[in-house]
Amino acid sequence: MLLKRLEQWDHHSFCSLFSRSSSRQAFIASYFLSKTADGPLYLLLCGILYLFSHSDVTELTTILLLAFALELPLYLVLKNCIKRARPADILTVFGYAHITPSDRFSLPSGHTAGAFVMATTLAIYFPALAVLLLIWACSVGMSRIMLGVHFPLDVIAGATLGTLCSLSAYIIYN
Repeated sequence: MLLKRLEQWDHHSFCSLFSRSSSRQAFIASYFLSKTADGPLYLLLCGILYLFSHSDVTELTTILLLAFALELPLYLVLKNCIKRARPADILTVFGYAHITPSDRFSLPSGHTAGAFVMATTLAIYFPALAVLLLIWACSVGMSRIMLGVHFPLDVIAGATLGTLCSLSAYIIYN
């Protein structure tokens, strides 16, 4: 009963949010926000940070790499065990996503998980930027819904996964 209500809420929330993405401006904003959370950009950022020999930057880069080393396998295991279909595959009234997803399954959102790994870890080292980093990570999650490739609960799961992996990496390192 509770799971059914949660699923109904998830589907209803998705439809409500996705319906707001029909304008060209909303699509472009969502598309580029989503692109800021692509994996190769994180590797590039880690590489750039590692080039600086300052001990805080080396520690930050190590924690980021450790957090992603935790997040990526957990994300893959969860996605391939849960095998939740994407919105376009479940909701016939919805029809299509604005972009083609990189894989078949929806939960958790990998882009959101990665964004929360970055935002949480960077917020630890740059607390003055914490609010902006959180806004960016939440915006990445929202963009994945507005592009039609994730349900809200997929994004919440991704945010939780990313945050927990970041905090775990910080605890392990220290």
